[in-house]
Amino acid sequence: MSAQVIMPPAQPTPKVALLVLAKKDMTLSVVDPQTLQVVAKVPVGVNPHEVIASEDGRTAWVTNYDNGAAHTVTVVDLVGQKVVKVIDLGALYGPHGLAVAGGRTYFTAERAKVVGRLDLANEKVDWELGTGQTGTHMLWVSKDGRKVVTVNVGSGTLSLMEQKTPQPTDFYPQKMSKQGGVATEANGGPGLPDWNETVVKVGGYPEGFDVLTDEAGDPQTIWVANAVEGTVSIVDWKSRVVAGMIEANLPTANRLRFTPDRRLAVISREKSGEVAVLDVAGRRVVREIQVGTGAAGVLVQPDGARAYVSCSPDNWVAVVDIKRMDVIGRIFPGTEPDGLAWAVQR
Repeated sequence: MSAQVIMPPAQPTPKVALLVLAKKDMTLSVVDPQTLQVVAKVPVGVNPHEVIASEDGRTAWVTNYDNGAAHTVTVVDLVGQKVVKVIDLGALYGPHGLAVAGGRTYFTAERAKVVGRLDLANEKVDWELGTGQTGTHMLWVSKDGRKVVTVNVGSGTLSLMEQKTPQPTDFYPQKMSKQGGVATEANGGPGLPDWNETVVKVGGYPEGFDVLTDEAGDPQTIWVANAVEGTVSIVDWKSRVVAGMIEANLPTANRLRFTPDRRLAVISREKSGEVAVLDVAGRRVVREIQVGTGAAGVLVQPDGARAYVSCSPDNWVAVVDIKRMDVIGRIFPGTEPDGLAWAVQR
């Protein structure tokens, strides 16, 4: 049983805030990125792992993971700095990765092996799609919600999901779902679109990934960090195959994030406490930076100036200057920090 966490006196949430989860303390810290100080802490339930903010920056969703034993998502009012609801996911155990697209919140459920979507008005899941893979973990969703990427740690795979575009033949009533169609004339309710799903084998225990998109926001390639081999698999969205491999020599790689200009990739190493900076065009490691004894969550500042790295065993978040490629500060959000997110109020 963890010791009681003493909450500091709260200050107003900054218009631009860094959100940090402390897994053992079971709290969400709101951090002022200008001062690197925690301005408020909110208790968010058992073993929180990932967090994401709404598009208006006023709400946060937190997955309660508990090594796959929990099945709730906690909703936080960032302005009021309080929990406003806890959504029970029923049989969808082990919620982890999160994404926001089109005003909707998506999540992964590891033990259930699915990607799901929340109907926030009714506090329930209104859509889910199974992966059939072990350890469905981190998540990316296109802005229109029609393309989904998730990584499956235990299976060593990437799942590429795309909503099927209806064809003229799909509109016949006899076009049933077993034929891969779109049920547009249903007896029991409105028709629902079908999905195509491709499973791509990458490497051992992949966790972190990020997506390089075109100007329209559609995926082009997905970079996946393989913890066992220390490599980076580059998966082509269109052909659905591994189109390249970087021999990065980064075993225990945990998270991978691109800078906003897509020139660099930042990869954390869970066991060694290093972050590696890769040149995207050259597909090579240009610098390794010691940030602690272990490195987990990674978040790059919207302007690309800094990267924030959760060093879980050290109980701090390292602040890395991207240009200098050096640690310039630390944030102390609590015990075992992990998930990170930006909240920009609009």
